[in-house]
Amino acid sequence: MEVSSLIPQFQSGAMTVLAFVIALSVIVAIHEYGHYIVGRWSGIHAEVFSLGFGPVLYSRFDKRGTKWQIAAIPMGGYVRFKGDADAASAGKDDQAMSELSQAELRSTMHGAPLWARAATVAAGPFFNFVLSILIFAGVILSQGVVGEKLIVGDMRALPVTDFTLQSGDTILSVAGAELPNSENGIDGNSFIENLPRQALLDYRVQRDGSETTVSGPYLYPPIVVQLSPQSAAYTTGLKQGDVITAIDGNNIFAFRDLKEAVEGSDGRGLALTVWRSGEFLEYELTPRRVDEPQDGGGFVTQWRIGIAGGTAFDPAREPASFGEAVTGGFSQTYRVINGSLSGLYHMVTGAISSCNLSGPIGIAQTSGAMASQGTQNFIWFIAVLSTAIGLLNLFPIPVLDGGHLVFHAYEAISGKPPKDSVVRVLMTIGLVMILSLMVFGVSNDLFCP
Repeated sequence: MEVSSLIPQFQSGAMTVLAFVIALSVIVAIHEYGHYIVGRWSGIHAEVFSLGFGPVLYSRFDKRGTKWQIAAIPMGGYVRFKGDADAASAGKDDQAMSELSQAELRSTMHGAPLWARAATVAAGPFFNFVLSILIFAGVILSQGVVGEKLIVGDMRALPVTDFTLQSGDTILSVAGAELPNSENGIDGNSFIENLPRQALLDYRVQRDGSETTVSGPYLYPPIVVQLSPQSAAYTTGLKQGDVITAIDGNNIFAFRDLKEAVEGSDGRGLALTVWRSGEFLEYELTPRRVDEPQDGGGFVTQWRIGIAGGTAFDPAREPASFGEAVTGGFSQTYRVINGSLSGLYHMVTGAISSCNLSGPIGIAQTSGAMASQGTQNFIWFIAVLSTAIGLLNLFPIPVLDGGHLVFHAYEAISGKPPKDSVVRVLMTIGLVMILSLMVFGVSNDLFCP
């Protein structure tokens, strides 16, 4: 084997690892900083802030006596508070604690008021959610929003070129059908379904202050706008911007032609003719069964190849207001939380496959795939993953933040913390649960199709 043939695989593997480390480091740093800063505000002294585990690669002390360090294994991080029973000062007995002055005791995790300890614990997941909201809002601000009128922005590269539709045209109707209200969108509704399936359509547009009829490509062509990581299309080698022109030798012009062929394949392999930058390429791929969340709740299982389409042009956008961006950030974060909880529930009940749960290998592969599709897609993925990690940490499992909050809730109700012996047993059980979940995720990564 030629060594040069291994270079693309090495580059892909290196990108996957690098993207995963960057994504995880950003999320962990924000999570742990949430613990640190709220603890500091609450009067609890942080002895160590570590990004990563294992041998320390770099460290420094700040003026407050906190050691900031980067460790060799970038698979997490931690903040060790003074008197934290889960870190280096674990096992300190009551007599030793009693020898501390009142001020020193107040600066420990054990001696701080219940509200301070609970706030410090909850701050990690909270900061993860804040990060997600800010990223989603930032993307909306940078992209802008599609206005009430559908205006042609940049035309996408298509194999059909003999049309007169151009950037700046305001679309009024397509093939004689009036455009629906913008609030309902144009994707997936009866408007799209009723368009003639042909390469060129008549568009009535407003151009330079007057109405005219021009020719344009099918409004929703079979173009690859986005690829799902580790999908059939992604692993086969399809790329963003590809246009699928034929399936099993039959020409297609509409994305719904592709959708119908895939859904009706029953898992049979499909031969695709793909147009890419002026060249026609041939691909063979096999659709996979995918559990898709529905807007009204629940999941539907369909055959999919893992591509998302779009219009023949990028719609012109107008600046989004700050309020629209923040509202959109909250809304998107809520959708990720709701979808994650719904997916977990349906996996537990057996309604959908447990293969929907990815482990670290799957997350790393997704990180690399999203990074390969552009910086914005990668940043968006970081926001999604940050929400998921924040949510996971709130689960009431000992060793997770949610488990500690349960302990604090017990203390608030009973007036005293749970016994150390009980906490140790519960922490062991929690650790076993988390390790079992990781093993299950890795097995999914390795053996699920």
